[in-house]
Amino acid sequence: MYYRLSGVTQRLTTRTPPTCPSSQGLRPGVPPVRPPIMFASPTKLVSETGHQVEYLGANRVPDLQKFFQKSDGVPVHLKRGPMDKLLYQTTMGLTVGGALYCLVALYIAAQPSNK
Repeated sequence: MYYRLSGVTQRLTTRTPPTCPSSQGLRPGVPPVRPPIMFASPTKLVSETGHQVEYLGANRVPDLQKFFQKSDGVPVHLKRGPMDKLLYQTTMGLTVGGALYCLVALYIAAQPSNK
């Protein structure tokens, strides 16, 4: 026997088997054809356009690899100069400040109330 919740009376009522949802989910079956994959291939192939693909700029990756892999004793997160140093110090300051704030909040929460 099948049951469903009535929206009007908020009680269980009987239901006939053909109108019950399938046990596999809310849809009665799987679609017979899979939909095409979006973004699986570029919209225009190089052979269709007739010329080479143009990029926005030159490839700077090899130059940056040489720059960051130099062994000059400077950590990799500080190699680009004063801006990196400022960002690093700001991050460390916020981390230490947040940890202290958490400890103070835990201390205050652990104190019994005086009511």
